[in-house]
Amino acid sequence: MTLHLPVALIHALWAHAERDAPRECVGVLGGVLDGETARAEALYPLANISGRPTTEYLADPVHLLRALKVMAADRQHLVALYHSHPLGPARPSATDARLAQYPVPYVIADLSTRTLAAFRLPGGTVVPITSG
Repeated sequence: MTLHLPVALIHALWAHAERDAPRECVGVLGGVLDGETARAEALYPLANISGRPTTEYLADPVHLLRALKVMAADRQHLVALYHSHPLGPARPSATDARLAQYPVPYVIADLSTRTLAAFRLPGGTVVPITSG
């Protein structure tokens, strides 16, 4: 699988991560599935309600449900989840892997190196990201 992120969505994701720092941001990406490519078309920032927001994320379930309903109304699929690691690294933490519940790529924005990386969790398989 490959995740395609348009440049505008990459900028929006970074803006969300920077705005929420030093807390981890969290959000979802809606789009279309095209064979082995997930094409993101929309970004939905969510509230991080974790009790430890500087080191982990927990998406507000009400905001997540709203985003999923908007995606369905727009005939989009959930194609990825994203969150930031304000101090790095651009790889999943043990908590990220343990709490993963969706069979989609999980994008991590490492603010310390401005690196985006995507993984299938809980296994940690790397998912290539393309843009354009």
